[in-house]
Amino acid sequence: MIDKSEAVAEVQMVVFRLESEEFAVDINQVKEVLKMSRVTPLPQSAHYIEGVINLRGEVIPVVDLRKRFELPEGKRAEQTRIIIVEIQDSNVGLIVDSVSEVLRLSSTAVQPPPARVAGTRTDLIRGVGKVADRLLIVLNLDKILTTEEVILLDEVVLDEPLHK
Repeated sequence: MIDKSEAVAEVQMVVFRLESEEFAVDINQVKEVLKMSRVTPLPQSAHYIEGVINLRGEVIPVVDLRKRFELPEGKRAEQTRIIIVEIQDSNVGLIVDSVSEVLRLSSTAVQPPPARVAGTRTDLIRGVGKVADRLLIVLNLDKILTTEEVILLDEVVLDEPLHK
């Protein structure tokens, strides 16, 4: 019989790409994955806020993760996706280059992020997952947007009429 204290917890992650890097987010925060669609721009919003989409009557703000992470702008392709995630009780869309898989990782395969890396905002990283010869950057979605940014987005979305 296996001692329950020795059982290794597993986490399910949605894996996606930005540039040549692989990132992962906890599947419990992912609502759905959409093909890239038209995003209505929001005037005077942060540079990384692409705009809003109408998803079954709900207006959802959309963040371009390339811009948020200050990566070079890439071409949108057939594989470009919008991942709808829950951040601080709000639904937010994240534009990524592609979504590759849903992966089960043992909690021991996720190491804490490096303490300090010059030029890196390690608060955005929950950990680094090791899968065979791959390293996945596990994001802390609650840090992608500050509380103030989430409140601002909610206010802008409420003020913004969205045409179908």
